[in-house]
Amino acid sequence: MSESYKLFDTIIEPVISEKAFKLGQGGGELVFYVNPGAQKHDIKNAIEKIFEVKVKKVRVLNQIGKKKRTKLGTLGTRPRRKKAYVTLMPGYRVDLFE
Repeated sequence: MSESYKLFDTIIEPVISEKAFKLGQGGGELVFYVNPGAQKHDIKNAIEKIFEVKVKKVRVLNQIGKKKRTKLGTLGTRPRRKKAYVTLMPGYRVDLFE
């Protein structure tokens, strides 16, 4: 496997939400959905190589899929996901929302 494949296999997509937007604007923090098997150092290496920035800290959160009812009354399940909150070193910036 090539190294770029591993990097983009670790980082799935950026999170597009109001909270993620505010974190990106104010504190230099990025939020991504990541591979459930990825560890903090894997995420850090991938972000540093993809965006060419320095990472200060990585926090991860496992979102459990909730059961929800649909319009028809059937039971559905939201997906299980893993999120990574990545804090960048001062002076570095990634413009995901501009």
